[in-house]
Amino acid sequence: MWQARRVLNWANLSTPLGLAVARVGRAEVVKGPRDLYLAGGYRLRFPVARAFTVGSVIVSGQSLDWLREQPRLLRHEERHSWQWAALGGLPFLPLYVVAMAYSQLRAGDRATANVFEMLAGLEDGGYPGPAEARRVRRRPVTDRAAT
Repeated sequence: MWQARRVLNWANLSTPLGLAVARVGRAEVVKGPRDLYLAGGYRLRFPVARAFTVGSVIVSGQSLDWLREQPRLLRHEERHSWQWAALGGLPFLPLYVVAMAYSQLRAGDRATANVFEMLAGLEDGGYPGPAEARRVRRRPVTDRAAT
């Protein structure tokens, strides 16, 4: 099944773009599970994330060993690679930015209300789930009678 994702992400040029991004960031690239590429040691400071995916390439500033030892994160990022395939490659980027902006406005962070992150699994990506995020952002109740 993942062979279809591999073919689509090569055909829509998102995997070659991901490999170029990894190269520019001086990451070490190896073949990973299910026709993914793992790129560890990415040195650029953008985007700010533990890992991100371009096509079928999972990129992280952490080492390849660290990346291999994160099965939930890899599952999350693999789901993003399917999103790249389903949306035809580059159209994913502006749609993701819009979803991220919506989440920032709606939930106060870039992931909680981001449809792409929700579909990839918030907890697998290391993000708090919606209920947990609401608890974290809740303001403390003050005693107005004391003022």
